[in-house]
Amino acid sequence: MTKGELDGVKIAMLVTDGFERVELTEPRKALDEAGATTVLVSPKEGEVRAWEFTDWGETYPVDKPLASADPKDFDALVLPGGVLNPDKLRTDRNAVAFVRAFFEQDKPVAAICHGPWSIIEAGCAKGRRIASWPSLKTDITNAGAEWVDESVVVDRNLVSSRKPDDLPNFNREAIKLIGQHTRQPAA
Repeated sequence: MTKGELDGVKIAMLVTDGFERVELTEPRKALDEAGATTVLVSPKEGEVRAWEFTDWGETYPVDKPLASADPKDFDALVLPGGVLNPDKLRTDRNAVAFVRAFFEQDKPVAAICHGPWSIIEAGCAKGRRIASWPSLKTDITNAGAEWVDESVVVDRNLVSSRKPDDLPNFNREAIKLIGQHTRQPAA
């Protein structure tokens, strides 16, 4: 990664209470260091609370309520995991529509751990190779995708990974994919 690689790129990070803290903070740090502007989007207003492996963690301010967030205003989407967060998001009609819009607009999406649940619910998993937490294998397969047990998988505009241990590879490939999709051709 080179500093400034993602200058001018705006990335939505969609979460609600129960996201795995490191699956938000580590990608956010890497994306910000690459020059991107990351925006915490949530169906909740005010703040959201992280999950810290086995218990509740700290809270983070919501930058943009989902109700006023437009996918057209973002260049890419990151879907952190944790069990509670994506389970809540996949039952939120507006969150599902938000995720679907990124696929319809062929924008990069990066999902880790349980994050692919939202992709499945949005109807955007079919025909893809997706890495996730192992418990999603059946859900991913039933959605018409191939579940892959690898630290990072890139399939068209989607980057996916299994767990926090995969974050270095996840971050590297997310930055690479987002950079490829957002770079303007030289005039």
